[in-house]
Formats: sequence, structure tokens, C-alpha cells
Amino acid sequence: MNGVAGYARVSTRDQAESLEAQKRALAGVGAQRVFADVISGARSGRPGLREALGWLREGDTLVVTRLDRLGRSTVDTLRTVAQLEAAGVRLKALDPQLDTGTPAGRLVVRTIASLAEWEREVIVERTREGLAHARRQGRVGGRPRVLSPASVDAVKAALESGLPVAEVALLHGVSRRTITRVRAGDYD
Repeated sequence: MNGVAGYARVSTRDQAESLEAQKRALAGVGAQRVFADVISGARSGRPGLREALGWLREGDTLVVTRLDRLGRSTVDTLRTVAQLEAAGVRLKALDPQLDTGTPAGRLVVRTIASLAEWEREVIVERTREGLAHARRQGRVGGRPRVLSPASVDAVKAALESGLPVAEVALLHGVSRRTITRVRAGDYD
């Protein structure tokens, strides 16, 4: 008989009632073991999910109440789905109903994955266009330079005279990293 594990996650301890409701729902659909995390989806360390993935074997099923319980973003969720698929583990979500053991379920997951990939590509394209437009307008990104061109020349002269980086940084009121960037020629 193949194993069935459930996975539940809530963001805070205050949602204990929601966690218990998820656990009951998962047990109600035959989960032999229910793994849980009380942790923000934005944090990557989810020991309960790691433990569930370690428990599951090829042919087993992981059940979640909702697909978003698996990850902190669409990309993260799809990564977990791909990991399950590679291990030969079936995924079932209760709301909305999804089962990667069926052709329709696999189609839905692949459609979501395609949309997520498209979204990433659009964001990258828009970011590039925005940066190019800003450069054409004479704006540059990043933090403002702390050293003026005259100060950069003074730093170079101090370094050439043999002063240590830490001392030059102290004299100019900047970090040692800024001085090492000037020395390496990376400070435009």
C-alpha cells in the first residue's frame, strides 16, 4: 500500500485553529501522517515540509489543503511540485481540487508553471527597459558616490605613498571596502 502524508502550514501561532482544521481535513482524506509548520511562507526553512519530503517514497501521495501551503511564492511552490514529481510522488490539493496523478492535474500544474515563467520573463524585460530608459535620462541606479573625483585622487595618492587601507579610510571617513574599490579601479 502506498503512503499518504499530509502537510499543513500556518504563518503564526495565533492561527492554531486553522492549523488544527487543516490537520483534521488531511486526516479525513486518509493521511497516515500529517506534517506541519508554524512559520511564515516567506521564510525558506520549513522543517515540517522537509520531514514530509523525507518520509515520502515513490508512489506515495502528499496531500495539502491548498496549493499555496507548499511554498511562499508561485515559483517556490512549483519547485516543490517538481521535486515531488521527480521523486515519483503524487500531489493532491483539496481546494481547489488538484491531483498530479491525473492528466488534468498535470495540465493545471504545467499551465501554472508556464504562467509563472512568462511572468518572470515579463518582469525581467520591464526591468531592463526601465533601467535603459533611466540611463538615457542620465539617471544611474545604486547608492550615491561618497567620494568626489578630487577625493578619489587624494585616496589614490595616499595609497601610493604607502598608507594602509584602514588609515586612508579613516582619514576620508569611508569604509575600507570603498578604499579597496578605489585601489582596484572599481570606483568610477
